[in-house]
Amino acid sequence: MKKLLLTALCCLAFLPFSQAQSKMSCCSKLSTENFAAFASVQEFRSGHDNPLPFTLQDAQGQMISYAVAGGDSANAYLVKAKKASNKYLIVVHEWWGLNDYIKKKADDLAKAMPDVNVMAVDLYDGKIAENQEDAGKYMGELTTERATGILKGGLTYAGKKAEIQTIGWCFGGGWSLQTAILAGKNAKGCVMYYGMPETDMKKLKSLKCDVLGIFAKKDQWITPKIVADFQKNMKEAGKVLTVKQFDADHAFANPSSPNYNNKNAAAADRMALDFLKKHYAAK
Repeated sequence: MKKLLLTALCCLAFLPFSQAQSKMSCCSKLSTENFAAFASVQEFRSGHDNPLPFTLQDAQGQMISYAVAGGDSANAYLVKAKKASNKYLIVVHEWWGLNDYIKKKADDLAKAMPDVNVMAVDLYDGKIAENQEDAGKYMGELTTERATGILKGGLTYAGKKAEIQTIGWCFGGGWSLQTAILAGKNAKGCVMYYGMPETDMKKLKSLKCDVLGIFAKKDQWITPKIVADFQKNMKEAGKVLTVKQFDADHAFANPSSPNYNNKNAAAADRMALDFLKKHYAAK
């Protein structure tokens, strides 16, 4: 697996932007490693301006630690439901890490769904990037094994009877889908914002929940072609995928990004919240 990622990185290092993107969309079936390999592409890094400063005030949650099988413990920001509940929303951060923007999003989601435990996992083990170079470094260093272990540990923390839904953006969008796959029969729904879709049909067929995919028509990385292929694959796998493509650019829903579009972001967030509420209510 590590050799595969190294090969992908080497391929990208010697290709111009358009060719690198094409190569990355087809050279591997490990979708999250595909996306992580973008960290080596200067165009990808420079396309993500450093996040604007933001400090969360009056945080509603707290940091927790939990066990990870065969590895060091992991961390997460947990906003507990107002009363005991088996409903959990797993939140996966962007390539910047578990920063205060993501914690604020977790707080907002918990406020909108007070009967749900909102758990924002930390795939970077405490590291938070404030610039492009560090973000690319942290994303590129994350192994599939460690990320999967952290997510499985989070699912174990939620419990065997948990009703799991997931949400994530960009780098976290792809991992949102992977978390839903890992959740098995406990999965109730998945929301992914402009994240790399899974292409392995065996994995897609194992998915037990509906997916809402929110994408941007002007995205140069998760392109309309990649989205169209995802729709085709999900249909072939017999899964329910709802796709909304906004006339916007990558990271349009991130308030720290210069691509942020308040109108589209608000519409996308309403759609995501409606989806999550609907699938928690479904039996």
